[in-house]
Amino acid sequence: MFREVNGLPGHILVIHAAVVLVPLLALLSVAYGVLPRWRTRFGWAVAALSVLTPIVAWVSTESGEALEEALEKRGYPPEGLQKIHEHSEYGETLLWLVVGLAVASLVLLAVTSGHERVRRLPTWLPWALTAVVAVLAVFALVYVYLTGDSGAKMVWSNIV
Repeated sequence: MFREVNGLPGHILVIHAAVVLVPLLALLSVAYGVLPRWRTRFGWAVAALSVLTPIVAWVSTESGEALEEALEKRGYPPEGLQKIHEHSEYGETLLWLVVGLAVASLVLLAVTSGHERVRRLPTWLPWALTAVVAVLAVFALVYVYLTGDSGAKMVWSNIV
């Protein structure tokens, strides 16, 4: 399912969405938390990205695993497979960071929704959630860089 799209490796097509959406989710989620005046403007985007980005990250990892399996079946050199495995590990970590960031962002949205039940929550809670979102955002940005950089180096070094 994730192996090819019109004869091209599916991974190559999907990763570009992840490279754009992960930083967008990270930056807008943090902005939503630290700029309360702008929450009405960012809320819909944070909600949409919190749902879409983990899906794209998951499809990216699944398509990458399909590509890795195809290369193994073709008898790819072990040193190349080792670099692919390292890239895959970065991608797996990124996936879990994106899921955590998305969940934390959705919880932050819920806590700041203005609903009657939410108004009874402690006033420090949105700031604590914003701190969690910020930490996860930083890690997601680092891992999207590490994952993308390792993949790009393999392509431009003719490893893949």
